[in-house]
Amino acid sequence: MSDEQRPQQAPNGATSSAAGDDSTPAKTDDAAVTRSARAGGRSGGPWGGMGMPAEKALDMRGTLSRLLGDLRDHRVALVGIIVLGVLSVALAVIGPKLLGNATNIVFAGFLSRNLPDGITREQALEGLRASGNDQLADLLEPLNFVPGAGVDFRALAIILAWVLVVYLGSFLFGWLQARITAIVVQTSMYRLRQRVEAKLGRVPLKYFDGQPRGEVLSRVTNDIDNIAQTMSQTLAQLITSVLTVIGVLVMMFVISPLLALIALVTVPLSALVTALIAKRSQPQFIRQWRTTGELNGHIEEMYTGHALVKVFGQQPAAQRTFDDKNGELYDASFKAQFISGTIQPAMGFIANLNYVIVAVIGGLRVASGTMTLGDVQAFIQYSRQFTQPITQIAAMMNMLQSGAASAERVYALLDAEEQTPDPAAPERLERVSGRVAFEDVSFSYSPDAPLIEDLSLVAEPGQTVAIVGPTGAGKTTLVNLIMRFYDVDAGRITLDGVDTREMTRDDLRRSVGMVLQDTWLFEGTIAQNIVYPIEATRHGGELTPEISARMMRAAEATHVDAFVHSLPDGFDTVVTEEGGSLSAGERQLLTIARAFVADPPILILDEATSSVDTRTEVLVQKAMNALRVGRTSFVIAHRLSTITGADVIVVMEHGRIVEQGSHAELLERDGAYRRLYQSQFAAPVEEEPDEASVH
Repeated sequence: MSDEQRPQQAPNGATSSAAGDDSTPAKTDDAAVTRSARAGGRSGGPWGGMGMPAEKALDMRGTLSRLLGDLRDHRVALVGIIVLGVLSVALAVIGPKLLGNATNIVFAGFLSRNLPDGITREQALEGLRASGNDQLADLLEPLNFVPGAGVDFRALAIILAWVLVVYLGSFLFGWLQARITAIVVQTSMYRLRQRVEAKLGRVPLKYFDGQPRGEVLSRVTNDIDNIAQTMSQTLAQLITSVLTVIGVLVMMFVISPLLALIALVTVPLSALVTALIAKRSQPQFIRQWRTTGELNGHIEEMYTGHALVKVFGQQPAAQRTFDDKNGELYDASFKAQFISGTIQPAMGFIANLNYVIVAVIGGLRVASGTMTLGDVQAFIQYSRQFTQPITQIAAMMNMLQSGAASAERVYALLDAEEQTPDPAAPERLERVSGRVAFEDVSFSYSPDAPLIEDLSLVAEPGQTVAIVGPTGAGKTTLVNLIMRFYDVDAGRITLDGVDTREMTRDDLRRSVGMVLQDTWLFEGTIAQNIVYPIEATRHGGELTPEISARMMRAAEATHVDAFVHSLPDGFDTVVTEEGGSLSAGERQLLTIARAFVADPPILILDEATSSVDTRTEVLVQKAMNALRVGRTSFVIAHRLSTITGADVIVVMEHGRIVEQGSHAELLERDGAYRRLYQSQFAAPVEEEPDEASVH
């Protein structure tokens, strides 16, 4: 990717991308690569990872620990979630025992209603054994009954009322827990998005050079949404499931230690099955989210460059690439979901096996009189409650793996190398006159490929400095260094005698207006696009009469008003990022008008008139000449006819200034500038026919 092709953010909202100089090799953030490799990702775009070895295992434990660490600001809420979970689970665990007691009342009433009235419980049991009804006596012995009384409906009603209260209380505590969990998760994701947004403003331009925009967007949107979904469905549920296992296990041992031990056999079996399945599904989740980012990157590239794809007839190739990536995503998603989806059926099988064993042994113990029917019923419910949270935990491993894979990708972005911070006590210029000086500047995008070496250049206030040279000479790199999109490796750049590294980037860039070759418009009205540099208008602010007058002056100076008045809605016409019905020249005029509104002391024009027609170019050049009065201007140009009036013309080759001077002076020297000029304007010389060839 050339440095002119690299996306750039101009100050004051004059944003665009330039094209033409190819001196900059694509760079990839080493820190991001390291983190991406840990997450099983591939750097360098949709095709950058072809032939790479298999992905390394995801550091799931470390990632989840870091994710939980991000919740430390919600300690009180997390304690509340745990407390509410304890209360909800405790009430839910009491319920089966109460229902078991209700069953015992009904069972004892039906068994004892045919016994003689007026005798004691002990006398009734002795009479049954004396008459040979030992089995009935064994069934009645653990129960509390009154011979001949039948079912005690009053006691039954009281127990059922308590059951209703217990389950209602469990529901209310669970509802509160879910609500607080939603607040915690969404607040955390809100802050995570803020951190990512702030991080994107701190990473250097080279990070975006090595990352497809679709991949970055996937991390900011899809991955964060997946983390939110994972936390929403696992945070409270995981706490509840663990507490349920503990509570149910306690009640099971209280009812029957033997059956509890039998039920516990399923725990290591479930854990073993879960671990084996998770080990196979985890790499597929990593592959799934990596491929999602790659597919998004390809779609974004094909969408933004759809005209170019059609011009060169590459739709079939683009479709094949899409099909390959889509097929890989299908394969990874299918395997991830299918493999992890077998966890729940496997847990269900183990749970049913446990149910059968408990039912058989419990029935034998009821028949022998060592347990009541209500206790067996309660234990079966507890065994279901015991295996259910284990099954849920196992199923949550599915989401946890997917969420951890997404979190790893987001953290790779958050851990990416940042640009050097602004100074703690920055230099501030009361008034910028616009003197820009390069003092022995050296810079390279890659240590093994020097680009600019020992470059010195001074632009006095009000001067127009034109920068020309062949493709790859480093023209746009020079502009990037002025804007501090990159920092110099050696030497320094000063603004009015102050090293730009001693200023904040915001202060520096507020002093510069920039118009690039490729236009950038956002979805909104033409008026909103023009006044974008004015802070008061960026968040829905009204166009005051003063701002409107300022906009109209800019529109008239750049001849935007000439075509805007022909539109049905005038300045209220809504345009999209692609410009809608506006021509390339009209879009370029809008970006030039945007720079006029910014009214900066320094202007950077990178082939700013390349998209306008010859007549409009003449008008724009006149307007720019008026605008440049009293301002320092840097003009990058390939068409030398547009810069003949520049105060200083700088000719660059291979990152060095080989010539500088006025247009007339450089033509007289018969050097690099003259050769460039003649290559554009000198008529080709016809070769005389070779005499020998004629004959």
